[in-house]
Order: sequence, then C-alpha cells, then structure tokens
Amino acid sequence: MKVSKKVVGVEYAIRDIVLAARKVEQTGMKVDYLNIGDPVQFGFQPPNNVKQALIDAINNGNNFYSSSEGLLELRQEIAKKENAKGLSINADDILITNGVSEGLDMVISSIVEEGDEVLLPGPYYPPYASYVRLHGGVPVEFAVDLNNSIPIIEDIKSKITSKTVAICLISPNNPTGVVFNEKALKDLVDLANEHNLYIICDEIYDQIVFDEKFVGIGKVAGDSPVIVLNGFSKVHLMSGWRIGYIAFNQSPQLVELREHLPKLARVRIATSLPVQYAALESLRGPQEYIGNFVSEMKKHRDLVVKRLNEMPGLSCSNPKGAFYAFPKIEDNKFGTDKEFVTKLLEQKGVLTVHGSGFGEQYGSGHFRLVYLPNLEILNSAMNKIEEFVSNSKQ
Repeated sequence: MKVSKKVVGVEYAIRDIVLAARKVEQTGMKVDYLNIGDPVQFGFQPPNNVKQALIDAINNGNNFYSSSEGLLELRQEIAKKENAKGLSINADDILITNGVSEGLDMVISSIVEEGDEVLLPGPYYPPYASYVRLHGGVPVEFAVDLNNSIPIIEDIKSKITSKTVAICLISPNNPTGVVFNEKALKDLVDLANEHNLYIICDEIYDQIVFDEKFVGIGKVAGDSPVIVLNGFSKVHLMSGWRIGYIAFNQSPQLVELREHLPKLARVRIATSLPVQYAALESLRGPQEYIGNFVSEMKKHRDLVVKRLNEMPGLSCSNPKGAFYAFPKIEDNKFGTDKEFVTKLLEQKGVLTVHGSGFGEQYGSGHFRLVYLPNLEILNSAMNKIEEFVSNSKQ
C-alpha cells in the first residue's frame, strides 16, 4: 500500500534512539537515559498547588470541551507573562495548544507550501525540520556561534532565497543551550523584515537561564510578524500534560494568518480543560520552585561541562540555558557521531543522542546529553563516558 513520501522524511532522533537502548537492556545491561529533556522523569514534579488545581477542575465538573482558542482566564495570564517579556498583546492574541509541538505544526502548515524554505538555527530541535518536510517545505540550517551564543548573520543572509518564508529561532536553544542576546534578536528581526519573512520564536525554556538575564524577542519585535511558541512542559514541569500556546504579535502582516490558522484549532477541537486550569494555577501560584529548579540545573551544568572538557577527544561549549550539553567529538577514531553514540550505549550503557539528529550540517560530529539526573547519576555517567573516550581501541 502507498505511504506518503512526506511522512517517510519524518525523524525524531531523541526518541528513535530509545529502540537501540531497549535492545541493550535485553542483554542485562543497565542503561543511563540521558536522551530526553523531561524534568518530570528525573524526579522534578509540578508543585502540589498545580496538581490540586488539576484534581479540583476534574472534581468540579470541568471535563468538557473548552473553546478552541483556550480558557479565557489562562489566555489573559499568558498575555501578562508575554507582555512582561516585551510584547504588547491581549488574550485574543493567544491560542492554547496541545504542547509546543502542536503549535509548531499549526504554524508551519499555515505558512509552508511545496518547495518553500524555512531557516533553522543549526543545530535545531528535530521536529522543526520534520514538520517543514511534512508540509512540503525544505529546512535550511544557518550557522550559530556556540561559544558566543550569536547567530552568524552573514551566513543567514547568504541562505535567504525567493523561496524563503520564515526564520525560526529557539532561545534558549535545544540542543546547544545557546541564549540569544538583545542585539542578536534585533539583528534577526531586522533581517526578517528586510526580506518580508515570518519570525517564529520558540521560548519554551525562557526561565531556565544561568549566566545572564533572558531577553524575549518581544522586546525587539515592534510591529514585526513575530509568532512566539511557548508552553508549560519545561519551566512549569508539566511535560506529560501537554499544554502550550501560540502568541501572535500585533502585526498588520499577521492579519491573514490569524484569520486562517485558528481553523486548525477548531478542527482539532480543544486542549484538555482540566490541564488548562492547572496551567492557570502554575502562572498565578507561587513561583519559588522555578528558581530552585534553575539553581539545581546550574550545578548540574557546571559539573557536566567541566567533566566533558577534561576528557580526551571531547570539547563542550558552555550552555547558557535549558538543560542540555552538546559536546563536540574532536577525535575521529570513534567514527561518525551516530557510531560514537551507538558504541557508548553498547559498551557503557549511557544513552545520548547523535548530533546529526539535530541537523546534518552543524550537528554532525557532536552528541547531546541532558543533565537532569541527580549529581550522583551524572558523575557516574561522566565516569563511563570518560572511560569510553579514553579507550584507544574503538
């Protein structure tokens, strides 16, 4: 039977690699899972008031379809949050989605047609390229200076063509932890405006930053056609509840998109109403747990980066945000980055993700690991990686 050529090009390296780990576990070897950026799987839970809000919503009978746009009170709180970061929007500029992934799919399917090109920061979060391909487009990677956390503007300029429709940003970035500063964001917005391009900015890790204050794209957006993607999976520790949102800047260039994109929200009906009440409480309730989580992540980041840079054949830039490290494999004795990850898994039981899964051009020769596990597990995993790279017979 026929299978669409579009779906054949869909990949998600972060979860695809788990199949190999299961085979290793069948041999009796314990596997350290450092592949998925899910805080909840590593012991970080939403606070009790947020859990209780979900339970209360269910017990109070809020188990029906919400409006397709989402709960009004939640959209109002999200607008407050985004305005505090620099946008100037209201509840009508927000659309609640089933995670950022659904929001991304809605946006890409609304702006990409066959042959259109979308610029992605290299390396990038895999669903960006997959959704672009799924809707007939072509993902194009642009260069980012990982050590200085800035996009290479001249490289982006060289890759803009008559087919380019959008520039995507992910800040803080997955997989590199890069956080763009205000000047970098302004340069990207100016470039997009010069070429009449949409700007899609994913800020899902916006409060997980370590060394300097996060700057949202709203601060430099003006009336540009900026679309912000965000959600509650990472900062608010609600990954399994699947809730995110699209925030549209009040730009005249977004009028037509804002007329048609909500049709997709109506087609999929709604986002879980009890979860929306939990998300509302996560914004209105105490926020101390976020600072505690970030402080803990900084300790993990510092440990992992220090250990990786001490290992022969590896080097690692310092992530400014999120909870990922993206080491470079300097020694070619290991083969490709995918071979490195496979051998590390099979020999030491440490599961990471090959860098080429985040884009061939700028991800190859790297691997990604999450530093969410507790310090004891991280130290143990670092020991295993060090043993692996120190072995000259690969």
